[in-house]
Amino acid sequence: MPLAVDRTRLYVRGAAEALAETLWPTRCAVCDAPGEVLCDACRSALPYLDWWRACPVCGAPFGRVQCSECNPVVLGRAGRDTVPYDGCASAVTFGEAPARIVRTYKDQGERRLAEPLACLMARARPPSWRPEAVAFVPATSAARRRRGFDHAELLARGLAQRLDLPVAAPLARPRTRDQRALSRRARLENTAGRFEALPGATVPGRLLLVDDVCTTGATLFDATDALRRAGAAHVWCLTFARVW
Repeated sequence: MPLAVDRTRLYVRGAAEALAETLWPTRCAVCDAPGEVLCDACRSALPYLDWWRACPVCGAPFGRVQCSECNPVVLGRAGRDTVPYDGCASAVTFGEAPARIVRTYKDQGERRLAEPLACLMARARPPSWRPEAVAFVPATSAARRRRGFDHAELLARGLAQRLDLPVAAPLARPRTRDQRALSRRARLENTAGRFEALPGATVPGRLLLVDDVCTTGATLFDATDALRRAGAAHVWCLTFARVW
């Protein structure tokens, strides 16, 4: 009987998915062509970040010789002498196509985009990074309720599967405003001291911290600070896109 019930559920699910695909066919988040959530042509045309030109410290594009994002002047304005993490990397630079992907994923609820994004992020991870687990920057409770899922958590789970690592969730959900409409200074103020580890959370010594977009670095800075306070010895940060 249980086997028959399982088969019935599979048939019903398959029929429902087929009907949904007929009524609302899957379309590319960038070009809107039917077939895939991110078609091969648009995936190939993304503005991939060149690791050999990027800053080896903060991952900013074209910062290999002199970085405009993590130099002493910029960090001093944020009240820092150096970045808190051991390294930061991103798969692509933020532009029109990545922006459409992020909006479709986060704001339109296309969760299937987590898989191709995690795949691209896995390729961007420098081989010298040796994390024990994959953590993520948790969304606020309000954003989680609004979307119905935590976008960074889905990316972390997809990435962990590809890297054959466990997922760690040691950070509590912050109480912050949406960062996207804020200036650099407002972003720093919005996230300063807002992230904390969950009481009693087990924090691995070497963590890969995941988020979708790095803009000013304020969110990754504060989340890394919280992981350091909780006992992480090494933290590397990885995002899908980097604003430049």
